[in-house]
Amino acid sequence: MIELGRKQELKVLREKEFGVYLGEQEHPEASILLPKKQVPDGTKIGDSIHVFIYKDSEDRLIATTAEPKLEAGQTALLKIKEITKIGAFLDMGLEKDLLLPFKEQTAKLRAGEECLVALYVDKSSRLAATMKVYPYLQTAEGFRKDDKVTGRVYEINDRLGVFVAVDDKYYGMIPAKEVFRTFRIGEVIEARITKIRPDGKLDLSCREKAYLQIDKDAEDILKVIDEFDGALPFSDKVSPEVIKREFNLSKNAFKRAVGHLLKEGKIEITENSILRK
Repeated sequence: MIELGRKQELKVLREKEFGVYLGEQEHPEASILLPKKQVPDGTKIGDSIHVFIYKDSEDRLIATTAEPKLEAGQTALLKIKEITKIGAFLDMGLEKDLLLPFKEQTAKLRAGEECLVALYVDKSSRLAATMKVYPYLQTAEGFRKDDKVTGRVYEINDRLGVFVAVDDKYYGMIPAKEVFRTFRIGEVIEARITKIRPDGKLDLSCREKAYLQIDKDAEDILKVIDEFDGALPFSDKVSPEVIKREFNLSKNAFKRAVGHLLKEGKIEITENSILRK
């Protein structure tokens, strides 16, 4: 069966001046053209050729020996070649560019930049791209808890957290309780795996383990105290909302770092303030 958006090995069924027709011996009526300029030298009837199936500018199925940057159901980082009235056109490694419709975009795009997309077959049986990649990501393989990974932010949900495509293809998420700064769609982050779920999806954090992170948190708190001329206008009993706003920390991380600074004699805590010594 000839599949749109897939790489396949098909046999040469017949030759024409303008190319060869490929298909399967058992279904010779379902053949597809491989243009002459794409036909390998010495090709003859009965040979097998590895091709990718897409549609040409006239919406006809056509084969190519060019290597696409992704197949249907896969994700890849593609360059944006042009922004038009119907959407963005992306370079997928073929003569014909790939359309990313406006309704499938999740962030503002600019020509020359790159974006993470998945390839799918739309309702009109055409290949198209989407930035809504969640259904196309894969479950984790070969990862372990506390591994450091690189990922790309593709969705942000205030209630659930920040969705990240690890290595641009695996399910990852920074849970809302671990989100202490502003992220943006398309941002590349370094993160630590805090949990591998039974379904293979990864929980992530941009912070180190508590005992490794505490020195940096303490240093950041001192910087903020200095910005307040050496005296914070609140104590260590401040609300989690204020802590997140001023320090990008959780309540627990804040209290650990403040306790560390107090133990080292670098601060003093009063009923209504934290003072730098």
